[in-house]
Amino acid sequence: MTSVDADEVVALAQRLVRARGQNPPGEEAATVAVLAEECRRRGFAVALDEVAPGRANLIARVGGGPGPGLLIVSHSDVVPPGDGWSGDPFSGDVRGGRLHGRGSADTKGGLAAAIVALSTVDNTADQPPITLAVLVDEEELGLGIRHFVRGLSTNHHIACLVVEPTSLQPVIAARGDAYLEIDLTGRAAHSGNPSDGRNAIHGMAQVIAEIERWHDELAARPHPLCGPATWSVGTIEGGQATSTVAAHCRITADRRLLPGESASGVRKDVESRLAALDLAGRGLAVDVRMTMDMPGFETPVDDPIVDNVAAALAAAGAPAAAPTGWTAACDGGFVASAGIPVVVLGPGSVAEQAHRPDESVAVTELVTAAKTYASLFQHVVRPRPA
Repeated sequence: MTSVDADEVVALAQRLVRARGQNPPGEEAATVAVLAEECRRRGFAVALDEVAPGRANLIARVGGGPGPGLLIVSHSDVVPPGDGWSGDPFSGDVRGGRLHGRGSADTKGGLAAAIVALSTVDNTADQPPITLAVLVDEEELGLGIRHFVRGLSTNHHIACLVVEPTSLQPVIAARGDAYLEIDLTGRAAHSGNPSDGRNAIHGMAQVIAEIERWHDELAARPHPLCGPATWSVGTIEGGQATSTVAAHCRITADRRLLPGESASGVRKDVESRLAALDLAGRGLAVDVRMTMDMPGFETPVDDPIVDNVAAALAAAGAPAAAPTGWTAACDGGFVASAGIPVVVLGPGSVAEQAHRPDESVAVTELVTAAKTYASLFQHVVRPRPA
């Protein structure tokens, strides 16, 4: 196996962290510019596909052989740093054997490892194609992946590696996610005579209690790899003044989906549960909107890509790790929905580092990731014999 240069991996990861790329508000352009420059310098074929003004997916390709080949998916955006950092959130400094900064774990460190690993592949007409898709808006509404998967099929790709922070454990199943907004509309009145009005906040208290009961019911039916589906109410707003009966109340809620569940099915279940509360009998109108949905996925443990990833990890000297599940959601669900088997694998921890102050990733893990990716890329999976 062609070796990878540890210093090269770290230097590229530092450039990517320092390029920022906060989303919201969708500032991936600087990161995409660094990626495009690096990929072109390494001889990859590069295309930029604008998804929204100033926001482009980067598609890079190595190898000119006929497909299907391997697809690598990652993202160029990072969540805003927020408060609580002990230093510059975009420093990209290496201290104590760790790369520091927003995106170091999620997921610019892994992306740097993948690009350096791709440089070890023979970029010739005989090499089966490897496509790297670095997509915008993964951290918000998934504009990049929704645009990219149009027309995607197994005719193009035999398998997909999603670069996300999994602590270098191969993830073969992940939950999806759906965001819902629920609005209740009642009637305002003077709070001295509350029965003259229809209090939307009181009605929403019923809704929230029902969601909590539903969450507890779901906990009793976990997926063997991903755990249970979950509900969480994230925001609530309503009312006009203390002395006025609240004529409106809105909540937003996060519903994590198990592999095989659909967001549309969840919405129908929500509407059924709300109907059973008889909010109309209280004079309240109900409106339910799905503002985001991301499917989950599950790849069979005997799929060739799972074996290939395990072999690549072993070749890189990574600790043995059985295929597992993920409670997080990622773009892999959209790829799996196109009929392409998916494994998620990358350096860093989504639970311990991603979306937190003082995000960091171990340099040793970045290098092991690059070696693993290089081994995988140099032995691109082939279709299983008929």
